[in-house]
Amino acid sequence: MRSGAFTVFRKELLEVSRDRRTLFFMIAMPLLLIPLLIQITTDFMIDAEEEAASATLDYAIFGGEALPELGPAFGQTPGFSAVELGSPDEIAAAVADDRIDLALVVVPPEQEGGQHVVELHYNNAPLSSKVEPRTQEVLDGLGRDLRRARLDALGVRDVSLQQGVAEPVVMVPRGTAPMREVLGERIGGMLPYMFIIFCFLGAMYPAIDLAAGEKERGTLETLLLVPIPRYQVVLGKFGVVFIAGVVAALLTLVGLGGWLAFRGSELGGDIGAVMSAIGPVDLVLIAAMLVPTAAIFASLLLAISIYAKSFKEAQSYIAPLNMLVVLPAFLSMLPGVELDWKTASIPIANISLAIKELIKGTMDYSMMVAILGSSTLLAAALLWAATWWFGRESVLFRQ
Repeated sequence: MRSGAFTVFRKELLEVSRDRRTLFFMIAMPLLLIPLLIQITTDFMIDAEEEAASATLDYAIFGGEALPELGPAFGQTPGFSAVELGSPDEIAAAVADDRIDLALVVVPPEQEGGQHVVELHYNNAPLSSKVEPRTQEVLDGLGRDLRRARLDALGVRDVSLQQGVAEPVVMVPRGTAPMREVLGERIGGMLPYMFIIFCFLGAMYPAIDLAAGEKERGTLETLLLVPIPRYQVVLGKFGVVFIAGVVAALLTLVGLGGWLAFRGSELGGDIGAVMSAIGPVDLVLIAAMLVPTAAIFASLLLAISIYAKSFKEAQSYIAPLNMLVVLPAFLSMLPGVELDWKTASIPIANISLAIKELIKGTMDYSMMVAILGSSTLLAAALLWAATWWFGRESVLFRQ
C-alpha cells in the first residue's frame, strides 16, 4: 500500500474505531452472538428431544375389539395415558385441541389370523414430535409377542426358526460415510451461512460511513484536496472496510472455536464428536476462505456508498444487496446441493459450500484453490470498478 493510501487508511481506521455502532457489528456481535446462538440452539434441541421423549402421550383406541391385546400393550407402557372419545369422527378435532396426542384405529383383518392394520392419527407437523417412533416401538413389541404366540400354536417354537419364518430376508444398512460427514451434511450448512452474514455486516457500516457518511458531513471535499491520487484514497478506505469484514469473520470463528473448546464436550454423542473433530487446521482454512469474501463485500459496499448522497440513501441501496448475499449463502443449507465445478463458479455460494465441505472433512483441495483464486480475481475486479467509480465527478458530487 502506497504512503498516501496508508495515510488515508490510518485516518479512516481511527475514525471507525471511534464509532460504537461499527465496533458492535465488527467485534461484539460476532464474538459474543455466535457462541450464544449455538448454545441456545443446542440447548433448545436437547431440551426439545428430552421433552418429546419423556412426555406422557394421551391416546384413544377405536376398533380395539379386533385386536384386544392392543389396549393392554399401551396401558402397560410408561408414558401413555388412555382417553375416551365418542367416535373416530372426533379424532382430528381432538388432536387439534390437544385433548389427545394420538388415536389408533384398528382395521379388522380380512381373514382369521390375518394381518391387523393399525392407523395412527397424530399431528405430524412438529419436527420434534416423537409420537410416531414411540408408538411404533410399542406396536413392534406387540407384533413380536403375537408372532411368537401364533408360531407356537403352529408348533414352531424355536426362536431362531420363528425369526426365519417371520422375516426370511432382512436388510441391514451399513453406511460407509464417517459420522462427521453424515452430520456435517445435515448441520454444516448453518455455520458458513452465519460466517458470511457476519462478514457482510462487519464491513457494511464502515463502508457506509467512509463514503456516504463523509459526503453527509461535508468532509469528503477536504480529503480530495490532499495531494494524492484518488485511487490511493479508495485503497485507504477499502483497506479499512476490508479489515472490518475480516475481523468480524475471524471473531465469528474465534467465538465458535471458544465455544467448542469450553462447551463442545458437553454435547456428547455423535454431534459432540463431529464438533470436536473441527480442529485448528479446519478453522484456519475456513478463515482463508473468508478473506476474499470480505474483499468482495468491501469493494461492493464501498462502490455503493460512493454513489449514495447520504448515510440513509446508502442504507436503502444496500438493503437489496442483503438478499444477493443471503441467497447464495443459503444454498449450502439446501438438501442435494453439493460442491462441484458448476456450483464452484457461483460467487459467495462457492465459499459457503466449500466451508461446508471443510466441516464435513471432504474438501477437494484442488477445487478449494480454484475457488480462492476466482474469488480473489472477482474482488480485484470489483475494487478496480470502485476506484474507477470514485474518479467520476458526476458520481462523487451528484445532485
